[in-house]
Amino acid sequence: MAEAITIARPYAEAVFKLARAKGALSSWSEMLELLTAVASEKQIKALIGNPQVPSAKLREIVLAVCGGKLNREGKHLVDLLIENDRLGVLPQLKELYGQLKAQHESVLQAKITSAFPLDEEQLSKLISVLEKKFQRKVNAQVDVNAELIGGVRIEIGDQIIDSSVYGRLEVMAAALKS
Repeated sequence: MAEAITIARPYAEAVFKLARAKGALSSWSEMLELLTAVASEKQIKALIGNPQVPSAKLREIVLAVCGGKLNREGKHLVDLLIENDRLGVLPQLKELYGQLKAQHESVLQAKITSAFPLDEEQLSKLISVLEKKFQRKVNAQVDVNAELIGGVRIEIGDQIIDSSVYGRLEVMAAALKS
């Protein structure tokens, strides 16, 4: 899906610049979340790119489903995306916007995969260690994957910290093959 990401990037950057200038980062996050949910609906997906549905009708339907939760700039974004046949890249636009917002707020997004469920104390301790290591606030998404056997695997940006048993076994297997 690299093509969709490439297409979405300039839109995400423009929305981010506008949101930052107006001090509306959170409200844009909410609007993009809503627009992504709307554009992901089965009935709306069928209308996107359908040559029998005029742009004005698609705009009317999308805005009606949003129910007045978009400001003037949000409606303009819908117009622009429909006009350029880019409504389908909203998930990537939302993701890229979220990354830009997190970077601006000095927040790192971490994906923590654990072999077993982490309780609140374990999670807060792990996040605290990551915040000290990276000198930034960390938001964590936690998943459980029993295939790790034990330990955790942490992905932050392009860095991976793998202290799982499965990861160590993979390293040993690679060393034995050499």
